[in-house]
Amino acid sequence: MEQKKKENDATYWHPAFFAGIQIELAEDADNLVFENEHQLGTKPMEIDVLIIKKETDRPVKKNIGRIFKKYNIIEYKSPDDSLSVDDFYKVYGYTCFYKADAQYVNSIHADELTITFVAEKYPRKMIEHLKKFKKYRVEEEEKGIYYVYGDLIPIQILITRKLSAEENLWLKSLTNKLNETDTAEKLIENYMDHKESSLHRSMIETIMHANQKLFEEVNGMSDIIMKIVQEKFDRKLKEELDKAVEATIGAAVEEATEKATEKATEKAVKEKLTERISLIQKKCARNKSLSRIADDLETDTEEIRSLYEVISKNPEKTAEEIYQIVTGKAQK
Repeated sequence: MEQKKKENDATYWHPAFFAGIQIELAEDADNLVFENEHQLGTKPMEIDVLIIKKETDRPVKKNIGRIFKKYNIIEYKSPDDSLSVDDFYKVYGYTCFYKADAQYVNSIHADELTITFVAEKYPRKMIEHLKKFKKYRVEEEEKGIYYVYGDLIPIQILITRKLSAEENLWLKSLTNKLNETDTAEKLIENYMDHKESSLHRSMIETIMHANQKLFEEVNGMSDIIMKIVQEKFDRKLKEELDKAVEATIGAAVEEATEKATEKATEKAVKEKLTERISLIQKKCARNKSLSRIADDLETDTEEIRSLYEVISKNPEKTAEEIYQIVTGKAQK
C-alpha cells in the first residue's frame, strides 16, 4: 500500500514540479534546455529533471539556479516524501552515470555538472551524514537554499517551505500544506497574469487540488476559481472530443484507403488478365497450339490452359467479354 501511495504521489507532484522549476527559471529559459525524467542508458534509471545550459558562460539570474553549470541534475521529493542518505548516493551515482554514458569519452567534464536536491522537509539525517562521514560543509546561502561544500561537483539542497515567497512563490507553494489565504490570493493573481501559460496552469491546478479547502475560503476569488476549474473541464472535454473526432476520421481514412487499395488492386489484376487474354486471342487466331502459345508467353501450359479453352470456345467474343466469363462476372 505504501509503495502504491508513493507511486501515486510521484505521478501527481512531479509534472507540476517540472512546470514550477521552468516558471522559476523563466528569465533564463532561452539559455536552458529542460528534460523531464531523463532516461539513463537502457535500464529503468531516470533523473527527475535534467537542465542543460546552452551558453555556459552566461550565469543564471534566479537564486535557485545560480549554482548551475552546463549539466544540472535535479532530484525532487513530493511534499509527503523526504530525502534520505541513500537518495544522496543514488543521485550522485546517477550523475556519475550520466557523465559516463555520454556518446564520446569524457565529452561531459566533471566540472560541468551540478546536483540539486529539492524537498519540502529539511533532510536532517542526510545533512548530518554529509557533515560527519563525507566531511562536507553545508551552509544556508539564503532562505531555503543550502550549498554543500567539499565535493568536486557543486551540490545544493532546496527546502521549498523555507524558500522566499517573493522570489520563489510557485515552488514554495507546491505543497498540500498551504494555510495562508494571502498566498492563495497571490497564486491566483499571478496565474491570471499568465493564464495562457500551460506551465502556470499545471501548477495552479495541482496546488488548488492539493489545498482545496483553503482556496474555497479565499474571499472574492470563488468566481476566478470556478473559472479555472471550468477551463480545466472545457480543456478535458475538448481533448476527449478531439480524440473522438480523430478516431472517427482515422477510421474513415482507413476504410477509404482499404477501398481505394482494393479498387486499385482489382484494376491492376483486370488489366493484366485482359492483356494476357488479348495476347492468347491473337495467337489462337493464327491457329497456334496451346504448347506453342505457352512457349511464346514463357509460361507453363497448365497456367494458361483454362484461358485457352474459354477463348477457343468463344472466338467471337472480345477480351473484355472473355474476362467477364473467366472471373464469373458475365451477365446471366
